[in-house]
Amino acid sequence: MKTMMKKESITYHKSDFQTEPFLNFNDPNVVNKLKEAINYVESNLSKEYPLYIGGKEYYSDNKIKSINPGDFSQVIGIFQDSTQEHAELAIKAAKDAFKNWSKLDPSQRANIFFRAANILRQRKYEAIAWMILEVGKNYSEADADVAETIDYLEYYAQQMLNLAQNPHQLLKFPGEKNFYHYLPLGVVLVIPPWNFPLAIPAGMAIAAMVTGNTVILKPANDACFMSYFFYSIMKEAGLPDGVLNYLSGRGSGVGDYLVKHPDIRMIAFTGSKEVGMYIYKEASLVRPGQKHLKRVIAEMGGKNAIIVDDIKNEELLTHAVNSVLVSAFGYQGQKCSACSRLLLHKNIYKKFMEMFVEKVKNIEVGLPKENKFMGPVINKSAQDKIMEYISIGKQKNKLSFGGNKLFEDKGYYIQPTIFEQVSYNDVIAQEEIFGPVLAVMEFDEFEKALEIANSTEYGLTGAVFSENRYHINKAIEEFHCGNLYINRKCTGAIVGVHPFGGFNMSGTDAKAGGPDYLLYFLQGRTVSEKLDF
Repeated sequence: MKTMMKKESITYHKSDFQTEPFLNFNDPNVVNKLKEAINYVESNLSKEYPLYIGGKEYYSDNKIKSINPGDFSQVIGIFQDSTQEHAELAIKAAKDAFKNWSKLDPSQRANIFFRAANILRQRKYEAIAWMILEVGKNYSEADADVAETIDYLEYYAQQMLNLAQNPHQLLKFPGEKNFYHYLPLGVVLVIPPWNFPLAIPAGMAIAAMVTGNTVILKPANDACFMSYFFYSIMKEAGLPDGVLNYLSGRGSGVGDYLVKHPDIRMIAFTGSKEVGMYIYKEASLVRPGQKHLKRVIAEMGGKNAIIVDDIKNEELLTHAVNSVLVSAFGYQGQKCSACSRLLLHKNIYKKFMEMFVEKVKNIEVGLPKENKFMGPVINKSAQDKIMEYISIGKQKNKLSFGGNKLFEDKGYYIQPTIFEQVSYNDVIAQEEIFGPVLAVMEFDEFEKALEIANSTEYGLTGAVFSENRYHINKAIEEFHCGNLYINRKCTGAIVGVHPFGGFNMSGTDAKAGGPDYLLYFLQGRTVSEKLDF
């Protein structure tokens, strides 16, 4: 792929990790650079992209079109709908590459990812522009996604160096020399979602590859280009052929075939609860020719609650209002971490809702490339599903704002939607909607709020806004979710700062961006040598 920016000197090794800073979109120069990048991307739409298996290009008879969900006239690209024959080729390529890649010195592997991080920095504006058009993120959301990808590249590379350089100290035993080290697993199947179209596929694939595994990456159909973009970055960084194989295709076809294949050693999945449960079940079956139990990382859904306590501090209350707005309606609520339930103390309920609804009414909905706060939802299926839930809410609950589709001839737009007079067991308070729909509930006792917060089958993120230290401590003890935030929004986990993963039906709680994440992709081995005879 042609790059937009000149290459600069590259540092291959970092002794410490620092998160990638976000761009300042209040700076006209930054905005102008991004607009230039969007113009560049729009001049490169509608191209066809191959599969990449063992470094070679492959094409299929059937195609997948990636369409801009906010502007139906734009075809982002045309991608291959791979077949089972392609899957077999990818597995062979990955197995062959594993023989050398797994034995490569960890520092040599890590340097490829440090190099890739620098290449992505150089192509940051281009990556943001592609993402804005392919999945409908606004400037800040797309920038955060790209920054997170850079963080994954450097953080996991550094974590791998730490694992290699600091082996576990075992107890001494007379007459023996003992050591403990880690080995990679083999071929890892990575199945990402479309909502973090660069950070999640990259994050799972980087963790697999930097630890010595090889990868088959099957992107989400609505975000084929961003996974292709990641592949191009890794190839530019010098990743050997076959270590990463790009295999676009429909989940019901090639994805299902790969999940069941006996040569897949591990599956890293992020997506819906239904698909995650299916993968978990199928991966548990040992098929003919299979000599191992498959590992599964499954990051699934969320029905996340924000609790706002009886707050007297005006500044904190305003902060809570703004935080709920961003958590609920940022990227159209299409985040597994998004706030979809709001629990308000009765003493602040009226004041909070007056402030909140007024702000929601002022949310701009429109084209992401024009940096409207809310863009489209991802596709028609998602729009239909969200509208079905809105219809259910209208029958049972009080619609305070929104509830309608917008600009139907241009894209899949839905108003930010608020329901009040919601009971904890109502449909819209229990099932994941994955869209801009917020269910608001009132409570009088903090213990009751925690009970409601814990009442769903999920347990991904949550937040509590409170001045009461006792209540905060009680939430820390009893709010059952993988990522709990105090007096801040429940979205926006940062690599190395907020290791991310959830409980219950939110998944296996593998903490992405955390200090132990790489261990999921490794197997421990003990070697003991007797010295005295």
